[in-house]
Amino acid sequence: MMYRAFEFQSRLFEPVRDAARMALAAFGPALESSEARLGREIMATWSLVANAGLTHTRPDYGIASVMVGNREAEVTEVPVHRTPFGTLLNFRKDVAINQPKVLLVAPLSGHFATLLRNTAKTLLQDHDVFITDWHNARDVPWTAGPFGFDEYVEHLIDFLHVMGTDSHVVAVCQPCVQALAAAAVMAQAEDPSQPRSLTLMAGPVDVRINPTKVNELAFNHPYEWFEKNLISTVPLPHAGAGRRVYPGFLQLTAFLAMNRDRHIRAHLDMHGHIARGETEKAEAIRTFYEEYFAVLDLTAEFYLETIDKVFQRALLPKGELTYKGRPVDPSAIRRTAMLTVEGERDDICSIGQTVAAHDLVPKLKPFRKRHHMQAGVGHYGVFSGRRWEGQVYPIVRNMILASE
Repeated sequence: MMYRAFEFQSRLFEPVRDAARMALAAFGPALESSEARLGREIMATWSLVANAGLTHTRPDYGIASVMVGNREAEVTEVPVHRTPFGTLLNFRKDVAINQPKVLLVAPLSGHFATLLRNTAKTLLQDHDVFITDWHNARDVPWTAGPFGFDEYVEHLIDFLHVMGTDSHVVAVCQPCVQALAAAAVMAQAEDPSQPRSLTLMAGPVDVRINPTKVNELAFNHPYEWFEKNLISTVPLPHAGAGRRVYPGFLQLTAFLAMNRDRHIRAHLDMHGHIARGETEKAEAIRTFYEEYFAVLDLTAEFYLETIDKVFQRALLPKGELTYKGRPVDPSAIRRTAMLTVEGERDDICSIGQTVAAHDLVPKLKPFRKRHHMQAGVGHYGVFSGRRWEGQVYPIVRNMILASE
């Protein structure tokens, strides 16, 4: 019922958006060139209404080229391995040099992997970048079977096998736990494809440390509450009809509620920029929200198992996590160098939650471990934006280079 109600509401508002788009097409050019303040204010309002609403379609990565040294290299997206739930996507460059292979592990938290566009583009300067391009669960037929915590870890291991030996892993946010588990499982099996380095950025390795509002939500509600109130069934005519999911629109609503005033201010700023003809400033905000409002549904089993294993029982730091029924032992990691990165103002994964990973790998020699706390950034600033590019990325690059 919840999913159908959301889609019904979206369809009701669609004629309003269509009307705003037609008004912009018909009168926008004249109003844009007008000196009348009222006309530009009306145009700005139409623009906001026309772009309102969510989409379940993955945006483009939009990485056409990247600077490699002093040369601009063309970038082509090449799918190298595909399952019903995700694609291992390689951003292939037309350069004849060997660069370290990096698996960029994107979160499954209500958005598409394109949210890491800036992360990937920055890494591409010096690395051969692969990304976990997760599929929208509402587009995956129920006949494809379940996709839970173990299946996520299994995908990472399989992707590393496809990439071959001497690869590196950079995990962002939620999948830091799964990435660490995958590295541990591969180390326990003495797998030759275990990564040379593992970078964990702003991830909930141990949520018992400095709990955030996100953590408190999980602490204060029993597992049954999440299953009863947040899980819905994909309706027809979607390909995944009948599959139980945690809808992406619910996750987005939660994120918006956490910083409501900031999002309202951003839209008011965008309205003002459009009205004043400040095109570049308005476009920057519009581009961000175009990505932010593209939502991805999670399989119910993955969402619920993550709530249970990561956010409620914290099984990995307690030494109680299993993979396919066998204990996961991070202390088996001896060859994979580890870098952890946290943001000073992160209100999703607070300081201390990611660096806790170092305590789980006591047999890893000290010179293979490093931690960086980035001052002045929140959650997204750890892996996107000016400080990521200028201050965090050089540390990530150096860790990978030192592990080659």
